[in-house]
Amino acid sequence: MKAFKSLITALALGAVVLVQPAAAQDKGTIAISMPTKSSSRWISDGNSMVKFFKEKGYKTDLQYAEDDIPNQLAQIENMITKGSKVLVIAAIDGTTLSDALQKAADKGIKVIAYDRLIRGSKNVDYYATFDNFQVGVLQAGYIEQALSLKSAKGPFKIELFGGSPDDNNAFFFYDGAMSVLKPYIDSGKLVVGSKQVGMDKVSTLRWDGAVAQARMDNLLSAYYTSGRVDAVLSPYDGLSIGIISSLKGVGYGTPKQPMPVVTGQDAEIPSVKSILAKEQTSTVFKDTRELAKVTVGMVDAMLSGKTVPINDTKTYNNGVKVVPSYLLKPVSVDASNWKQTLVGSGYYTENQIK
Repeated sequence: MKAFKSLITALALGAVVLVQPAAAQDKGTIAISMPTKSSSRWISDGNSMVKFFKEKGYKTDLQYAEDDIPNQLAQIENMITKGSKVLVIAAIDGTTLSDALQKAADKGIKVIAYDRLIRGSKNVDYYATFDNFQVGVLQAGYIEQALSLKSAKGPFKIELFGGSPDDNNAFFFYDGAMSVLKPYIDSGKLVVGSKQVGMDKVSTLRWDGAVAQARMDNLLSAYYTSGRVDAVLSPYDGLSIGIISSLKGVGYGTPKQPMPVVTGQDAEIPSVKSILAKEQTSTVFKDTRELAKVTVGMVDAMLSGKTVPINDTKTYNNGVKVVPSYLLKPVSVDASNWKQTLVGSGYYTENQIK
């Protein structure tokens, strides 16, 4: 009996020894550099990636730079020093990281540009993002539909806003929108009251809503003391909220002076509420959970020696190379489909919106 008990004990200990390595499995640390917590979408991106990486056995080092370029650079250099296996970077300024990424490459650390293309570096291995040109197409397409541009006589007045000039995506959003709007501008059916066209004139540094509001104030006082603006192309919800504040300040949003068509992007809660209040007209929803999931899958495939999932090898030239990319599809959201798209997908609960 004593010998039998010893055998059972030994077997039990052996079982523990066999189980422990699997339970303690650690595939290493993935560093995640996010630009800011001032936008809820970046918080969602970071949290989703941490969750999905953990599920696959990775530790994470998630840091936010609060839109401070030297801060992000210092954080990334620290991540490289600590020996992270992969850097996932949503850059504040996609042109400032070349030296740091060379250091990463020298250490064998791979780099994935997350939602914002990193420019001027050969050491960007992959890019995960949404179809950013299509975002602009959706925004402008909504204006086209709302103003019945295909059939209405016009002319209609429009003002154009662009994103931050140091964010490569801003140019894709603008170019996508102009692919729809330019024929109407050229024909005179759409008139840019201020004549401010082109990213050099309409960009908004750091995607700052206060900067957009101040510019809209200036446009309204300079060009719309008589007559109304019928549409405002806004590439991001944070800008849209500032633009709407400016419009309301001079009497828009009343039965006498209805709101113009105002677009947006990211389906942030204040803008969804604004859509339901009949102020902002539409937004473009990008399910950041899916982007995070795709990114984690790319990293895991890369580190496992498997084929990295990509679906675009032509679009994103960063000035040094065409970066292999995975593009997800954005979705236009307005008062007619917000519930099924945002609540039905589990992205928000109805209580968060109402």
